[in-house]
Amino acid sequence: MTTYRDAGVDIDRANEFVAYIKEKVKRAFPDSPLTKFGGFASGLPVEGHREPVIFSSTDGVGTKLKVAQELGVHDTVGIDLVAMNVNDVITTGADPLLFLDYIATGRIDLQVLKAVIDGVVEGCKRGEVLLAGGETAEMPGFYPEGVYDLAGFCVGVCERGEVITGEGVRSGDVLLGLRSSGFHSNGFSLIRKVLKDKGVKLTDRVEELGQSVGEVLLTPTRIYTPEVKLLKSNVELKALAHITGGGIPENLIRVLPEGIRAVVDKKSIPENPVFAWIQKLGGVEEREMFRTFNMGVGMIAVVSPEDCDKALDALGRDAFVCGHLEEGKREVVIL
Repeated sequence: MTTYRDAGVDIDRANEFVAYIKEKVKRAFPDSPLTKFGGFASGLPVEGHREPVIFSSTDGVGTKLKVAQELGVHDTVGIDLVAMNVNDVITTGADPLLFLDYIATGRIDLQVLKAVIDGVVEGCKRGEVLLAGGETAEMPGFYPEGVYDLAGFCVGVCERGEVITGEGVRSGDVLLGLRSSGFHSNGFSLIRKVLKDKGVKLTDRVEELGQSVGEVLLTPTRIYTPEVKLLKSNVELKALAHITGGGIPENLIRVLPEGIRAVVDKKSIPENPVFAWIQKLGGVEEREMFRTFNMGVGMIAVVSPEDCDKALDALGRDAFVCGHLEEGKREVVIL
């Protein structure tokens, strides 16, 4: 008799993975107000809001997954998955409420996927968001052995009157940068090409960084929920830009109104040596670097000049002034 397991799908192993997730979530979020976890859907009462506006985001980790799978290190990409979604949602002024994950693989490897979920749970803790559920799709014949893909989904809520719309952005406003932890989860196709072209292995040591190539690349994406909450409680946040694929130019322009240009002072950005390392190794032009990587700035806030010092005091060394807004063609200029 032919069974589903014979076709490559192991329901018992999948059930064991679901049981692991349930127990992990129960321990990680013991006071969760979720009405149910592990059924067909999870519910969360939206309390304490008079005019709630719901925001949502979906994203993945990109080809950073190939680095993780080649090295056999799977927990950090779980953090990345949460970060890429939560960091988008909080740019609206919303507080992240729920996170869901989607894992697709040819065969469920419990050791691997448990590590991924461990990272997702850690990311949810850092992002101050509840892991509400997810889906694990075992698809034999579709994904090669040892390969999996990830997608994430985040939902947040904000009072209508507290939504960050960017409508108050004006000439003279200040650009406040928040440090990134490194490459985050963007630009990995270029990084992998540079490494391949130069014959550099993931296990090779980068002396000037004091780490292996793999350790540098798998540094988790920073999650900015605590910092954005601090800013919201101390100053008027006019706009927030999450610096992801496309770098500062392609992301900052999204919060600029017509007739306003952003001037970014690259010398004001604290140096992160990982960018100089990959630029030198690959002979990448500076313009291409800024259009591909975050270059040390993971999030940019737009605040009024009057609020600048207050914002810096609230965040301490985590924040720095990296430019200003002025009248002109709607564009981002890096000087």
